[in-house]
Amino acid sequence: MTTSTPKRTPFYSAHLEANGKMVDFSGWELPINYGSQIEEHEAVRSDAGMFDVSHMVVTDIQGADAKAWLQKLLANDVAKLKSVGKALYSGMLNDNGGVIDDLIVYRMNEAETEYRIVSNAATRDKDLAQFSKVADDFEVTLTERPELAMIAVQGPNAIAKLKEAKPNWAETLDGLKPFVGADISQIEANADKGDWFVARTGYTGEDGVEVILHEDNACEFFALLQQHDIKPAGLGARDTLRMEAGMNLYGHDMDETISPYECGMAWTLALKDDRDFIGREALIEKRQQAKEAGTAMKQVGLLLESRGVLREGMEVIINAENQDTESQSGIITSGTFSPTLKQSIAIARIPADVSDEAIVQVDLRGKGKFVEVRVIKLPFVRNGQKQFA
Repeated sequence: MTTSTPKRTPFYSAHLEANGKMVDFSGWELPINYGSQIEEHEAVRSDAGMFDVSHMVVTDIQGADAKAWLQKLLANDVAKLKSVGKALYSGMLNDNGGVIDDLIVYRMNEAETEYRIVSNAATRDKDLAQFSKVADDFEVTLTERPELAMIAVQGPNAIAKLKEAKPNWAETLDGLKPFVGADISQIEANADKGDWFVARTGYTGEDGVEVILHEDNACEFFALLQQHDIKPAGLGARDTLRMEAGMNLYGHDMDETISPYECGMAWTLALKDDRDFIGREALIEKRQQAKEAGTAMKQVGLLLESRGVLREGMEVIINAENQDTESQSGIITSGTFSPTLKQSIAIARIPADVSDEAIVQVDLRGKGKFVEVRVIKLPFVRNGQKQFA
């Protein structure tokens, strides 16, 4: 059996020069760290760091039916995007109400005929297949942009340092509100429309931006950011940061068998009108059935206040004596040691009727010896600060 060679992003040589330890991630060769995952994590929490996220899929949408197509495709409603540059986080559901992917869509023009989607690398093929399938009924053109690179600059000092690195961006960056982006191609030399785009979004629970740029400019931009003391950070720090921030990782915290109600994405469901998006009917029906049967699940955070590390796949036991019901169980979908909190944390899916302040149990070593774990509302950390008492 042959194995495919991992793809490389436009930043590959920059990673090697920065001593990045490269690993295979969803078919891409990306740095797990550059020497110290903890230092990279702490740099983002206290100063500024950068992550290569060029493996993400950028798709540009054009056409008279672009808005209508997105309203059919996504569980959240792009009608909420009231101005150019606004971003929307949404699940894209299958016919059964499960999550095919979670993605961000940006409105790119006044006429609501141009949008940009950024979606996950691991789900690229099925995402593009779903895009194309739904597009058959609409006047819309979909263009994948593999020539574009993407880098996230994150941390409390990220924007200030980026302004020092790119003074000509200062006015744009000063005007960017959270979850808003701007095409800055017009202020970059020899750039075509859409080749440079900056958005105040991220996956770390810190302030910062994500920058889309042409692959030809990638390594030069990486070096410029390094010169302004923005620390390269790898996949390891990206995972601990997103977990502290209570953010889902596709294929772990949700997938096509999990509904938005079960993975903390209920807030993304736009259900107040009669818009007929894919998966709506099944989503509502299954939600009602789960409530009536007492099988509804929800997403929570778990905090281990003793020694040990919570890991994905561990069963969560809700003791009968803590609930007025029979003993129930859930599952850890992501688990790690939190560098900020200095203790183990997890994202878990547990029965919906369990209190958000309950004490539950986890078998850490699979030997039937259970330890107590505290249930909390997500996130654990936001903007460098602990979010629970």
